[in-house]
Amino acid sequence: MAARQVPTRWILACLAALFLAAPACAQMTAARNFAADARLAAERNIPLLVLFSEAGCAWCERARQEFLLPMQRNPEYRAKVMMREVGADDSAALVDFAGNTTTQADFARAHRIGMTPTVMLFSPRGEALGEPLVGFGSADYYGYFLDLRIDAALAQLRTIH
Repeated sequence: MAARQVPTRWILACLAALFLAAPACAQMTAARNFAADARLAAERNIPLLVLFSEAGCAWCERARQEFLLPMQRNPEYRAKVMMREVGADDSAALVDFAGNTTTQADFARAHRIGMTPTVMLFSPRGEALGEPLVGFGSADYYGYFLDLRIDAALAQLRTIH
């Protein structure tokens, strides 16, 4: 019995569909242990960028999909910042920068997160670096405002050390 050959264009179409669907499923790394993350960030002398989000927040999804995930995949940004996500409404366990066990929601409350999305940058010691980026006003300038905060946090971190 002769083997049936699958047309190359069908294989390419399937691969393209998988590739194009992948970014929609992609997620940022959820914060689980800031004490451990901080050690890695300290070794690399980079800040931690934290996206505070809520389930069902369309603006959080836009910030994540349109800006943060592409930045996270970019080697230039991986060399400048470590990214994590905290659910401001999530009861999942979290180890804070001091090594204490808390929840993601309590961590967000402790940092006075009142609106999502909020992006904050932290030093490896858990100190806030610069002003948080609160809300998602305009996609036209969101990336610019993120870059300003990342660059300012890097500069501040490097003057501390």
